[in-house]
Amino acid sequence: MALPNPLRALWRFLRRFEARVLLGVIGVAGALWLFWLIGGVVSAGGADAWDRSVILALREPGNIAEPRGSGTLQEAVRDITALGGTTMVILATLTGVLAFLFHRLPRHALVLAGAVLAAWLSKEGLKAFYDRPRPDLVPHGSFVYSASFPSGHTTLSTATFLTLAMLIASLEERRRSKALVYAIAVFVLVGVGMSRVYLGVHWPSDVLGGWVLGAAWALLAWLALRYLGGRTRGG
Repeated sequence: MALPNPLRALWRFLRRFEARVLLGVIGVAGALWLFWLIGGVVSAGGADAWDRSVILALREPGNIAEPRGSGTLQEAVRDITALGGTTMVILATLTGVLAFLFHRLPRHALVLAGAVLAAWLSKEGLKAFYDRPRPDLVPHGSFVYSASFPSGHTTLSTATFLTLAMLIASLEERRRSKALVYAIAVFVLVGVGMSRVYLGVHWPSDVLGGWVLGAAWALLAWLALRYLGGRTRGG
């Protein structure tokens, strides 16, 4: 008896199962486990002392209301943090989706949109679940309106730019080009995460959780691309 179409697709996927796919699955499982571990520590208050010490280290001695560095640096940090905001993420996602569709890569477009949407939904749900208060040590350098853990800017920027880098790299043959797009993505997500702590709107553990959660969605996006049979080049 012939298998239904979804089962046939799953069977074909399992037949071409590769070691790197297995490593991807292990990576996703490890990232999710690490996230729940961080969440447990946060809920128990185990990260409070470290969180406070890092935020205070980024403040001027004797004046914790003022971040270290010049006004120019502070404005640059605000520019960087905007890269993880909802508006910028939507613009980047729409641009990527339209570019992939223009180049007749509907699977790439679907994977990008799905990863970003999943990351957004998960961070909203997890914020409500943990309901962690925002830092109260210093004045906030950016407007905030939701719970603290995990960092939404960090989660979204990590999932969006890592997934986008993965999709672009999958179409590149040269290793240097692949490395370049990943380097740019890592620069953005690290910058966004650090900016949230510098501005005093997130605890460092919020950012760590956001990096892990966003990376898990990017890894899942890579597995989804391989499962869907999206066009790739250069291995």
